[in-house]
Amino acid sequence: MANLRSLKKQIDSQIYSVISDCFTFSTLYPEDKPEEVSGIISDAVNFRNELINRVNNPVKETDPKGIKVHYQMVNRELDAGVDKLCERLSSVSKKRKK
Repeated sequence: MANLRSLKKQIDSQIYSVISDCFTFSTLYPEDKPEEVSGIISDAVNFRNELINRVNNPVKETDPKGIKVHYQMVNRELDAGVDKLCERLSSVSKKRKK
């Protein structure tokens, strides 16, 4: 992680990628589980807003290492959260009507 701006761009990029995949699925299969796909999109937007809020408002510590650990945790949670969102979309596509 080089700086906060690159972390914010990384958050936006990964979340928007998931949202784009959801819209693509909805476009290709409009009759299959639209409420589940819109739920994934809603959760992705809320997750993005939560992470950006945590980046903008770090814990009030005077220790620079504590701040660095905070941002590393945000980065790890981003990866884990995006994986969960992708797994949810994959499970929706597996359950799709044939």
